[in-house]
Amino acid sequence: MELQLHVAVAQGKIIKKNMINYTLTYSESVQGWPSFYSYNPDLIIGMNQYLYTFNGGNLYRHNTNERRNNYYGADYDSSITGVFNQEPTTTKVFKTIELESDDSWDCLLSSDLGQGYMPASYFDEKEGGWFAFIRRISGSENFDLRSTQGIGNFLSTSGTSPGTITIDFSISISNIINYGDNVYYKDLLGTQEIKKAGKITSISSNRKTIEVNAVDLEPSGTSIPTGAYIFTTKNSVAESYGTLGYYLQFELTNNNTNAVELFTIDADVFKSNP
Repeated sequence: MELQLHVAVAQGKIIKKNMINYTLTYSESVQGWPSFYSYNPDLIIGMNQYLYTFNGGNLYRHNTNERRNNYYGADYDSSITGVFNQEPTTTKVFKTIELESDDSWDCLLSSDLGQGYMPASYFDEKEGGWFAFIRRISGSENFDLRSTQGIGNFLSTSGTSPGTITIDFSISISNIINYGDNVYYKDLLGTQEIKKAGKITSISSNRKTIEVNAVDLEPSGTSIPTGAYIFTTKNSVAESYGTLGYYLQFELTNNNTNAVELFTIDADVFKSNP
């Protein structure tokens, strides 16, 4: 049986009981503190091989039914946080995550150079494990990536947000740029600010004119200013290649109220060679 101690920490110090905001467990077998719990009892005690807590004047006995992560009538998520940091001075590309588990998990990733997110539905079950390619967070943009394509200054524009804005160029735009790409501009003659205009909805046959659904350009009635530099990006999730970084921190979350086992967390990693 694990001995549970109810403590709170703020700025490195133990604080008064009425300021407690989480529960820790101490395991005598590992001589450490392996878990944090979401419930916050008024009193906690182990007795006769059972764990009892008081909350709001009511007495609860824990671990007496099959429903997991339910405390005082409220359901909570299970979560675990860890880090891949082998060869910490080498920049690496993290390509995939594999979970040796009997259920898939939501996975939030962060490194010193990027972020990623895969909901549980992104994982495929293969040979008893769950496998997913690392995806960037939807809507996140990194203009340093190769999925960013510059076009240049325009000849003329017409239209305002949130309607259609037509942009004419003196040269044909690259074949890499296509329908659905995000259009941005940088106000070179004014604020130097980068703004998102919207998505490309039409490209002329000579590839010198594009139409943009400018729903992202605010405030309403805004037009693209004279002298602005136009560039595009691809869908951040579809164009994912993994996550760069010296390390990769992961946070796994599971909301299953049945028993779930997680044995190992693996990643496919290789050295970045720019």
